Amino acid sequence: MREAHPMTPAGRRIVAAAEELFYNRGITAVGVDLIAERSGVTKRTLYNQFGSKDHLVAACLAERDRRWRSLVRAAVDACGSPVEAVTAPFDALRTWSGTNTRGCAFINALAELPDPSHPAYRIAANQKLWLRNLFEELATAAGCSGPATLATQLLVLHEGALATQPFPGDTLSGSTDLARSLVRASAPPRR
Repeated sequence: MREAHPMTPAGRRIVAAAEELFYNRGITAVGVDLIAERSGVTKRTLYNQFGSKDHLVAACLAERDRRWRSLVRAAVDACGSPVEAVTAPFDALRTWSGTNTRGCAFINALAELPDPSHPAYRIAANQKLWLRNLFEELATAAGCSGPATLATQLLVLHEGALATQPFPGDTLSGSTDLARSLVRASAPPRR
């Protein structure tokens, strides 16, 4: 991504408009003309702020990732015990899903941008690695056996619930229940 600098109000409007368009229509289906129009700026301003559509996509995903991590951290911090905290990302997902009904923007980006050298690809992939690592960190803190294996299982359940979100039916509740069962089975016995 381009060198970080404070985002101007125009830059924030561009990111907000682009993020909504990319999420609802797809990254490759949205052009810079539409983004400029929706954000009330010229294409020149858009390019001055971000340099390219690729860097704008990366900025949008970075902003979305920042909001997601903040929500997850708040859910973890609100937990009453380390064991409960292990599945907090599932609780965060329930909150997040209330306004994000087209599945995972990061998975969608990975599907649309298969080139690992694309700046947005790296952000999307790192978001998934962060979540897997967080599950492992939380499982370790809770004293769960096999925290690395458990983290991978929880990531798969979490991502499955997220990927099936647009379908009829509630896969998140079942995934959350299964995640809690896995954590309880690997957590040390209560005294």
